[in-house]
Amino acid sequence: MKYLGSAAALLGLMIAGWLIWRDDPVAVLRLLESAGAGLLLAALVHVLPMLPNAWDWRLLIRDAERPSFASMLKLVWIRESINGLLPVARIGGEIVSFRLLGRVGVRPATAVASLVVDMQLTLISQVVFALIALGYVLEQTSSDSARLAGRLAWGLAGLMPVLLLFALVQHARPFERAARTFNRVTSGKVVDLVGKSARIDQSIKLIWRQTGIVIRYLFIWQTLQCLGLALEIWVALRVLGSDASFATAFVLEALIQLVSSVAFVVPGNIGVQEGGFVVIGGMLGLDAPTCLALAGARRVRDLLFFVPGLIYWQAAERSFGSRRSTASPK
Repeated sequence: MKYLGSAAALLGLMIAGWLIWRDDPVAVLRLLESAGAGLLLAALVHVLPMLPNAWDWRLLIRDAERPSFASMLKLVWIRESINGLLPVARIGGEIVSFRLLGRVGVRPATAVASLVVDMQLTLISQVVFALIALGYVLEQTSSDSARLAGRLAWGLAGLMPVLLLFALVQHARPFERAARTFNRVTSGKVVDLVGKSARIDQSIKLIWRQTGIVIRYLFIWQTLQCLGLALEIWVALRVLGSDASFATAFVLEALIQLVSSVAFVVPGNIGVQEGGFVVIGGMLGLDAPTCLALAGARRVRDLLFFVPGLIYWQAAERSFGSRRSTASPK
């Protein structure tokens, strides 16, 4: 497991290189060159989906401990940067976020609960949006693409019961049960961990009991976030010279997000993202060079947003710590 991330990144890089070489690298480079400063514009649009992301995550934290919107926006930036560029299986950002939330007065149990529920709701919404996107593909595309989309739709539909079980599993007190088992294995040497884990389970339950917040998260804030990401794709397609519709951009984004989540072990989704754009874009009638140029535009976004995000993370480790937490450390 130690070298799994590096091996996955190397394999992904080889796949990305092969895809570009197979589908006329000169044409891909010409598309990116013709886009010019438009790539910067497409990258800047990424600010829009970050705003609802910060807002909905903030609402999962109880009022007494809730950080400012500005702090949550910075945490979203840091979390995306770490998960997007570092070989951390897309959970390193959550670990860093947990630590920084503690620096601004959020109790550990509340911080963990907000991160767990945020991941649960995000995954559920991704599957829902992906099913909507596949429905569009079935309606609009040729028979071959429709058959592929139909198989994918059935696969995603089969995941729904699993996701619902995943959302309801907190009622079984998973953190507390796991801590009790670990405590027995270590002959009672981590007894305090049981109490902390019980508080995490209780915090997760309290969030899920706030039905209004959960519904708004799924149907308002996640929708706005997905539309913002689709707008980013649409702008990138436009500057690359494509006249693809916003609906096409939405389908691409919804399915790419789900593919990225499934392939979480690959750092930066290297190769996975390029292959996903080619396959999904092909179903929607986009040629391979345009799809690969679109993947390249997203890499430009990553460099413009996430590299500075990693630099800011190092500064935040000090600046977030300068604000003394008023919450109990337990």
